[in-house]
Amino acid sequence: MSTVRVAALLLPLCAIACLDNATPPPVTPWSDDAGPVDAGSVEVGGVDAGSPIRVTTFNVHRFFDTVCQSGACAPGDYEGVPTEAQFDAQADAIAGALRTLRPDVAMIQEVETQACLDALTSRLADLLPNGVLGEIGTPASVDVAVLTSGTITQVIHHRPVLVRPDGSLTVFSRELLEVHLTLRGAKVIAFAAHFRSKVNDDPGRRLAEAQAAHDLVDAAAQANPDALVVLGGDLNDVPGSPPLQALEADGALLRVARELPTPAQATNFYDGEGEAIDHIFFATEGAGAYLPGTAQVLGGSPGYAGSDHDPLRAAFDRPR
Repeated sequence: MSTVRVAALLLPLCAIACLDNATPPPVTPWSDDAGPVDAGSVEVGGVDAGSPIRVTTFNVHRFFDTVCQSGACAPGDYEGVPTEAQFDAQADAIAGALRTLRPDVAMIQEVETQACLDALTSRLADLLPNGVLGEIGTPASVDVAVLTSGTITQVIHHRPVLVRPDGSLTVFSRELLEVHLTLRGAKVIAFAAHFRSKVNDDPGRRLAEAQAAHDLVDAAAQANPDALVVLGGDLNDVPGSPPLQALEADGALLRVARELPTPAQATNFYDGEGEAIDHIFFATEGAGAYLPGTAQVLGGSPGYAGSDHDPLRAAFDRPR
């Protein structure tokens, strides 16, 4: 089993779209080719129990609640404080996007509080009724979350001390959230991540995040060989970068969008240029399998459903 590259002193763990200037193709709901639905085997969302498991990652972009928590919420400050109407409109847009995407498991980023997550699960009660927030507890934090149609059986909040290449210590920018669930009789482990951004860049921290995430995801897959294990999130770096190389180095994690043409991998646009910074990885030591040809970025510049990112989705064979 891999050894997680963290400092000896750990913080507590809590268990419990193409870019070629063409018009983007219209977004259509996920197509299931599972045949007739057996009403006796249907879970939330009316999906056949034997159908593939569908996974999405989506940075929804600064989904703040209506309460100022930082004490600095004026125009130009970091924390936004929407009106109730603005909050409802953003929640409606995000929920509408997820409803169109129709995932079984969604890893989302930039959700401020439980109130924000509750607003989504209440709107998606027939599709993604269960959710977990990876709250780091600082005022105005925009955190990661997992929403699912499955039954959540365990949650592990990872925020260990990490070691940069220069030997200095750091932690994950946001939690690495690990959620165990059962879905249509299959065991699934979903990791949601959001690595350090390039604003006031700290590339050593992002590399340390990637190294630790690799080891934690691989360890979960080796400890649970009967589970489908996936990692999804805004990793703020592109294929070929040191963090992505660290995640892909030994073949333990497969980046599903690698099969796409480079322009079609882009999930974020800056000054008209697209970059692939949102990723889904499949842990090869676990069960199930990535279904080739299902990786897809949806939307297009300047982003999807009010976000500055486009969602990435992929499908996986259900563990037997």
